[in-house]
Amino acid sequence: MSRAYFGTDGIRGTVGQAPITPDFMLRLGHAVGRVLRSGETKPTVLIGKDTRISGYMIESALEAGFASAGVDVLLTGPLPTPGVAYLTRALRLNLGVVISASHNPFGDNGIKFFSARGEKLSDAWEQQVEATLEEPPQWVDSARLGKARRIDDARGRYIEFCKGTFGSELSLKGLKIVVDAAHGAAYHVAPDVFHELGAEVIAIGCSPNGTNINAGFGATAPAALVAAVRQHGAHYGVALDGDADRLQLVDAAGRLYNGDELLYVMVADRLVQGQPVPGAVGTLMTNMAVELALRERGVEFVRAKVGDRYVLEELAARGWQLGGEGSGHLLALDKHTTGDGIVSALLVLQAASRTGRSLAELLADVALFPQTLINVRLKPGSDWKTNAALAQAQADVTRELGNGGRVLIRPSGTEPVVRVMVEARDAAQARRCAERMADTLR
Repeated sequence: MSRAYFGTDGIRGTVGQAPITPDFMLRLGHAVGRVLRSGETKPTVLIGKDTRISGYMIESALEAGFASAGVDVLLTGPLPTPGVAYLTRALRLNLGVVISASHNPFGDNGIKFFSARGEKLSDAWEQQVEATLEEPPQWVDSARLGKARRIDDARGRYIEFCKGTFGSELSLKGLKIVVDAAHGAAYHVAPDVFHELGAEVIAIGCSPNGTNINAGFGATAPAALVAAVRQHGAHYGVALDGDADRLQLVDAAGRLYNGDELLYVMVADRLVQGQPVPGAVGTLMTNMAVELALRERGVEFVRAKVGDRYVLEELAARGWQLGGEGSGHLLALDKHTTGDGIVSALLVLQAASRTGRSLAELLADVALFPQTLINVRLKPGSDWKTNAALAQAQADVTRELGNGGRVLIRPSGTEPVVRVMVEARDAAQARRCAERMADTLR
C-alpha cells in the first residue's frame, strides 16, 4: 500500500508547502493522537525539535492536535533525535516525536516518530495514521483534552545517557577535541558530553539563530571542522548534522573518516575486547575494502538498501548489533535503539583510547577502494532493466573485476536517473568500467 505523506524517514518537505504547513500539522497531531487512544488510559507523547525557526510553528500545531485528541504532551525544546528516542523509552511514554529535517537546509522541516521502545515505527503504523488523516476529526470533550508541559531536565538526562555509553574505566583527559554541532539540536549537548568526560573542547557550529542550521558547518560540510582541528592543534574533530544522528570524524592530521571506516573501528574494538561479533550490516554503497577487512576477521557482512532504516531492519532480523552507512549513520543496538552521532563518536574514541593507537593505525589494514559514480539521465520511455547492451557490459565488467571490485546499478528514487557505480582497487579501472556501462545508456 502506497503512502501519501510518509517517506523512508518520516514526513519531510519545504516549510509553507504541503504537507509542512500548520494546518496539516494540526491534523497530523490529531490523527496520531486518535491512533494512540485505543484504550481508556490517556497517552503521553514527547516532542523534541532541532533549531529551525519553523520548529516553533510546527510544535504549536502538533501540540494542539494532540490535545484535541485527548493526548498529553511533554516538550523538550531543542534536543537531538536520538535524545528524543532515549527519553521516550526512559520515561515510559507512548510516542516520541521529532521536528527536524536532519541535514537539510533550514527552509525544510519534517516529522519523525519513535515508538515507546525508542524505535522507528512500522509501515503498517504509518499507513494507519494516513488512513485516519482522511477521516473527519473526532474532538474529545473539554474534560478529556490533553495538557502540555515542558521537561526542564531533558538536556541533562540525555547528556548523562551519552556519557554512560563510554567505558567507565576510560576518560578523554589530555585530548583536545573540536565539536561541531552544525548549529543544530546538539549545540548545547555535544560540547558538554565531551567536556564532562575530560576533554578540552573547542565548540564550533554551536550558535544557532533559527536559519543557520547545517549552513557551512556540521557533518555535511566538514571543511570547517578540518580547518578548526588544524587551527587549534586538536587531536580530533567531531561533526554532527542538524539533528545529531550522523557523524563525521577528523584526526589530528586533518584526515576525514567516513561512516564505513568508523563502522570497522567499532567492530574491531569489540573483537579486541573478546566480544563476539557474528556480523555487521552496511548498505549497497559501503566500500568493498571494509567488507573484505571484516570477513578477514571472521565477521560476516551483509548489505542492506541505502538508508539507516533498512540497516536497522536487517540488524533486527539477524539479531546483530553493529551497522551503518558511509554518510555517518552508525548503529550500536546494545547502546541505543537508533543512530546517535554523539554515542558513535564516543565508541570510536573509546577504541582509540583503549588501544593507545590513532585512527590511522586502527585502520591500517583498510585501504578504501576508489569508487566512480556516474548519473545517467534516461531518455523518455527507456527501460534500463531491459537494455541488453548494459547487461552485456555489466557482465564483462564484473568478469574483469573478479574479486577485486564490484558493480552497482540502481535507479534514483526522485528523478529519471540511473546511478552506475564501479568500485575497484585501481581508480583508473573503476572510471573506465563505469564509463563503459554508462555509455550503453546514453
